[in-house]
Amino acid sequence: MTAIFASNNRTTHAGEVLDLAGIGIGPSNLSLASLLDSITNVRARFYESRPQFDWHPGMMLPDVELQSSYLKDLVTPVMPTSRWSFIAYLVAQKRLYAFLNAQYEAVPRREFAQYLAWVASQLKSLSFDSTVREVDLEKDRFILRFDHGAATAKNIVVGTGMTPFVPSWAVSFLGDRCFHNSEARWRLPALNAPRIAVIGGGQSGGEVVEALLNSKSTLKELNWFSRRHNFEPINDTAFSNQVFSPEYVYAYLNLNSDQKLEALKASILTSDGLSISTINSIYRRLYSLRYLENHTIDAKLSPNRDVIQVETDKDGYRLIVRNRFDGGVEVVHADAIVLATGYQFRLPDAFAKLQDRIQLDRNNRPVLGDDYCLNWNGPKQNRIFAQNAGRYSHGIADSQLSLMAWRSAHIINALLETDHFDLEPHDYQVNWLSMGHDAVGLSVAVDY
Repeated sequence: MTAIFASNNRTTHAGEVLDLAGIGIGPSNLSLASLLDSITNVRARFYESRPQFDWHPGMMLPDVELQSSYLKDLVTPVMPTSRWSFIAYLVAQKRLYAFLNAQYEAVPRREFAQYLAWVASQLKSLSFDSTVREVDLEKDRFILRFDHGAATAKNIVVGTGMTPFVPSWAVSFLGDRCFHNSEARWRLPALNAPRIAVIGGGQSGGEVVEALLNSKSTLKELNWFSRRHNFEPINDTAFSNQVFSPEYVYAYLNLNSDQKLEALKASILTSDGLSISTINSIYRRLYSLRYLENHTIDAKLSPNRDVIQVETDKDGYRLIVRNRFDGGVEVVHADAIVLATGYQFRLPDAFAKLQDRIQLDRNNRPVLGDDYCLNWNGPKQNRIFAQNAGRYSHGIADSQLSLMAWRSAHIINALLETDHFDLEPHDYQVNWLSMGHDAVGLSVAVDY
C-alpha cells in the first residue's frame, strides 16, 4: 500500500517529489509550515523525530516569561489574517478576554508553548515520530531516509533548532550533577546538592538561580558566575529593539565579516540580557532570605568571571575561576554545576554525506546566503535552507522568535521565486548605513 499524507489541503503520496522537505519541527519550521498552509501549489512536508510538538520542555521552569511580544508569533508579522495566529488561538480557546484582563507585562512561556502545540496538532503537513537518518543527493533530488522508507524533495529546510553549547572543560563531567540548563526542569527537582554553581549570567542562568532560591531544597551555598561586567538587564528600549526589524537585517547584510562581528557584540544585551522581572525577583528573594527569613543560604553573585578549569573533588567539583575585574584567581567548590552557557547551530548528523559539499567559514560555521540558503556545491535548483543558522550572517535577531515569520516568508519567496509576501522595509526610525550606501533600493542617512 502506498503511504499517503495530507499536505497543504491536498493529498501527497509518499512516492511523490516534494517541493520542500523540512527536517525538524520547532517554532521556525512550524512558522514556515503555517504560512505554507495557505499556498496550495507547494508540496511540503516537515519531519520530526519526537512523538509530538514540545517547545523547550526542559527550560519550562515556573513563571518563566517570553522576552518578545506575542504579536511576533508564527504568522502575524507577515500574514495577520492567518488562522494560525496567537490571537486566533486565544479566540479558539475562548480565553481572549481573560488573557487581556490578565494584563501580562510579558506572556508566560507556558502560554506560548500551548499556542505552538495547538498549531502543530492541526497542521496536516507535519510528520512526527519520523527521524531523518540520512540526507543524500541523487541527480537533482534530495533523498531523505528514515528507519522505514524514504522521501524525495527538490529543496530542504533545516529547522532542528540550536544545540546546547557545553564548554570543553565540562564535557567529561556531564551527567546528573553537571548539566546544561536545557535539562533544568527535569534535573533541578532531584538535585540534592548543598553547594551549586551556575555558570552563565544571561536570562537562562537567571531563571535557574531564581528557581533554586525558591525551591525547598537542601541548598546551602550558591555561586552564580557571569563573564559580563555585571548581571545586566536586557536592553528593551524602543530604539534598541530596532535590531529586531527587517530594516536592520537588510543593513546588516551589507557589512563585512569583521563589521558584523562588532555589530553583534554591540547589540548583545538586546537579546541575551536578564529580564527586569527576573532581576527584581532574584534580588528580592535574596533580600528576604537574608533579612526577613534569617536563612542560611550563602549566595555569591560573581560577574567578570571565567571558569578556566574544573576537576573532581571528593563527591563534588573544584572550580578554578579567573576574576577579570582585579586579575585574581579563585577556587570554588560545588556539589553540582548548571551550565547556562547558551546554544550554537550545527547541522544534523543526517547531513554526513553532504558535509564536505557545504561551505564553512573560518570559525567552522556553515556559510549562509542572504536568502537563508546554505552555500554548497550542489545543483543551484536544489537548495538547503537553514533556520536559526544566521546569527553571524544576518544579525542577532536570527536566533530569536522576533523575525521568525518574516524569515519564513523570505524562504517561501525564494522557494517560489516570486514576491508572494510583501517584504519591503517599513518606514524605519533608525538609519544604519552611510549616505549613498543603497542596502535595499533606498537612500539612507548617516547615523551619529
